[in-house]
Amino acid sequence: MSANIEVADVFCRHGDQYCQNHRISAEQLKVLNMIKICRTSALGGHLQRCDNCGYQRPAYNSCRNRHCPKCQRLAKEKWLNARRAELLDCGYFHIVFTLPHGPNALILANKRTLLSQLFKTAAETLACFAKDPQWRLCGKLGVIGVLHTWSQTLVDHFHLHCLVPAGVLSFDQTRWNKARGKYLFSNRALATAFKNRYIKQLISLYKTGKLEFVGASAALANADRFGCLIRSLRKNKWIVYAKRPFAGPEQVLEYLGGYTHRVAISNNRLKSLQNGTVTFSYRDRADGNTVKLMSLGAMEFIRRFLLHVLPDGFVKIRYFGFLAHRNKTRCISLIRKLIGQRAQPIQTLSETPVEMMLRLTGVDITCCPQCKKGKMVAAMPLAKITAANG
Repeated sequence: MSANIEVADVFCRHGDQYCQNHRISAEQLKVLNMIKICRTSALGGHLQRCDNCGYQRPAYNSCRNRHCPKCQRLAKEKWLNARRAELLDCGYFHIVFTLPHGPNALILANKRTLLSQLFKTAAETLACFAKDPQWRLCGKLGVIGVLHTWSQTLVDHFHLHCLVPAGVLSFDQTRWNKARGKYLFSNRALATAFKNRYIKQLISLYKTGKLEFVGASAALANADRFGCLIRSLRKNKWIVYAKRPFAGPEQVLEYLGGYTHRVAISNNRLKSLQNGTVTFSYRDRADGNTVKLMSLGAMEFIRRFLLHVLPDGFVKIRYFGFLAHRNKTRCISLIRKLIGQRAQPIQTLSETPVEMMLRLTGVDITCCPQCKKGKMVAAMPLAKITAANG
């Protein structure tokens, strides 16, 4: 097989073998199984019939799992649509906080705790800098943080993408203090402050017994081993990267769509599945973003994919400062008045999934593929079909 490969194909062919030979959590097993049955008879659906020629086809339900490569497009568009009315008529910065690889095993054993700490530390670092007079802002920032846990080759690479409006709301809420120049804060200073804060919190979590040590992180339960990790983290160079500000809200909205609902790997990057080997494309950052191919055994591919399964209920997009949910509506309205925003906010779109797909792809998904004239309409529901009942 060498065309139209999907992650679901890898899971269907090799998932059972992986589960038999590897330790797998309940959350990972759920994701694996949901991706396998997405848009199949196992989830039920309905029979569609053309209102012109009578052509029929089944339309099966999606799994709607946030890790599924086939279920993110509509979710992403709904999220972006909800953000339209919240955009400010100002520049936006994109700042990326990256954790070094040293604590990866510990993070994998404590995803909920240590990834939440990544959000908290990045937001606190930005808030602290926004208060510092040397950066000439002195106010409250707004931040949208989006978590990514992977590299292009699917290994664990924990980093947080932060979208930050180019200005702050003064503490007395009477002024909008606009950021100056082409950068918000010094990347080097941000990285140092972020590093010190995260290490301090990591030590605190260890001393208060709030970390688990299982699998590859088990040795770190030993105080000497943990101390070695902390010393190496202090010596390492931590990376905070900032891009130049965007020109306006339209560019921000378009850019956001590329980050918010990504999964570890999209189906269109898979090139072949042959003899138990998965081949996929990736961009080599060290070689000028050159597109290359990588081949992995199916077991290793599945292992790497499942590294990025988040805990149930874990929120991967979070809001801070004046964009926090409890402040957002009031603060955005106030900021628009303070900056004299003349243009009307981008209006949210009221559209059905069919209208959304037509806007995005130019394709009417209700058009009959047989006669090209009629509309496919739901004729009758299709019950879920499991292996037990055939």
